[in-house]
Amino acid sequence: MIRPSGASPLADSTARTVVLVRHGVTALTEVRAYSGGGVPGPSLTGRGRTQAARAADAVFRIGKDLWPDLPRAGALVASPMLRTLETAAAVGRRTGRHPRTDERFAECDFGAWEGLTPEQVAEAWPAELEAWRSAGVAPPGGESLAQVGERAWAGLRDVVGAGEPSATTVVATHTITIRALVGRALGAPPSSWPVLRLPPCSLTVLRFGLADDGVPTLAEITATGFPTDV
Repeated sequence: MIRPSGASPLADSTARTVVLVRHGVTALTEVRAYSGGGVPGPSLTGRGRTQAARAADAVFRIGKDLWPDLPRAGALVASPMLRTLETAAAVGRRTGRHPRTDERFAECDFGAWEGLTPEQVAEAWPAELEAWRSAGVAPPGGESLAQVGERAWAGLRDVVGAGEPSATTVVATHTITIRALVGRALGAPPSSWPVLRLPPCSLTVLRFGLADDGVPTLAEITATGFPTDV
């Protein structure tokens, strides 16, 4: 279910909590260009660093005055992209946690579309862009949405399996990766994943139960831009 602000029905259970933090803005974010996992950069802009600091403060407040029913931040995981490492570093400084990297949480690899805007891609690859958005086809040299979902979900299963009910695991990652994880958690087809709007440095809270075979079962979800929008 969509959990509102307030007490969680799983507050006293063995649920595992994961907070997905989208990185702050970069120069490519500002122009809506595709910025994928195939290259390490770009880094955060000054505005992006401000957003990361506010996201870090929000993460620090989880379990206190922000979602007080949730456990405090514990383990910190980051995509290896520069922008997510910078965002995770801000969270780490605020929470006293050292981030580890996991390539499975990298952004979609856009291949030949890297650094281009959707309009530029639509002009040069109109059929390919439509096929990619429907999740069946990868960009030239890149990944399909379904492929992103497969690798990111494997990473999330490991994070949830290693988590403890007493602490929230924080994952600094990317727009398409978060959409894929939320979509997989809800059992939604990849073609529907782009409808989820994720502002820079927004927080998405997922709570899972664990089946006997260790497979995460979604119990609650919250997606919010508060209080990190600037």
